[in-house]
Amino acid sequence: MLHPQAAAAVAASADETPVTDPAFDHVAERAAGRRAALAEPREDVEEVRDVDADGVPVRLHRPVGRPQGLVLHLHGGGFVLNDIDVHDASARRLANRSGMAVLSVAYRRPPEHPFPAAPDDVSTVVRWLDAGGVEALGLPAELPFFAHGDSAGGNLALVAALRHPGRFAAVALIYPFLDPTASSPSYHEENHGFGRESALWYWSQYAPDADLTDPDLAPLLSDRLATLPPTLVTTAEHDPCRDDGERLVTLLAEAGVEVVGTRYLGQVHGFWRHPQSFDAAEPLMRQVAGFLAQHA
Repeated sequence: MLHPQAAAAVAASADETPVTDPAFDHVAERAAGRRAALAEPREDVEEVRDVDADGVPVRLHRPVGRPQGLVLHLHGGGFVLNDIDVHDASARRLANRSGMAVLSVAYRRPPEHPFPAAPDDVSTVVRWLDAGGVEALGLPAELPFFAHGDSAGGNLALVAALRHPGRFAAVALIYPFLDPTASSPSYHEENHGFGRESALWYWSQYAPDADLTDPDLAPLLSDRLATLPPTLVTTAEHDPCRDDGERLVTLLAEAGVEVVGTRYLGQVHGFWRHPQSFDAAEPLMRQVAGFLAQHA
């Protein structure tokens, strides 16, 4: 059963133009999402700074005191929507809850820049950090690295950890978007403002000509899952992506990876970023922060 707050959110979005509608304008939607996010309250942090990481824009959110780690944050939005402005408030909250610096990556987005632009941008940032970028940010060189993302950002965080084995101390994924075929049962069972048709539209924008078995696109198919560090995977009960994340938990456990899976009952895709609307958002943020701190 939907949590009443989730039901209210679904009802409030009922009049929005679906992404599959020919009238949907992704550029206008990006702008509207940015305006809405920047109008919401944001917590203070010690420092917010925009930096160029070898051509990839990134934003540093630094908490008060000495950071205990550096979190590479990849925003969600079906690869197409959202940006580091939209996720600014969430990155600040994560920095404050975890006591870690959070580096949000403004990866290139489709349809203007299809796969593999986004994971390549993330890899560029990882290499930049390893080549002196940590010091350029004014952070201690020995800080542990963590990968974190929600939805499509969860896909990119997981791919980053698979591309750079041994580089991250832990990975935290929030309802990750992992299967370009959208074939699991939850894609057919759950449709609360975001359903299978929408999921397939996002994949068609992200990877219109790609091999859907490429593990950089579909990390559930990777043969390197056993290389992952401790991993947290959280899912929402009424989310088409639910089975993607829970399948990942099973695969990682079978591969001998230290993995924790949590399903948030009654919730829908996207709830983590909206603490004003969902009581479950803050406990999830604190769960992520605590998991990362556990492995610092």
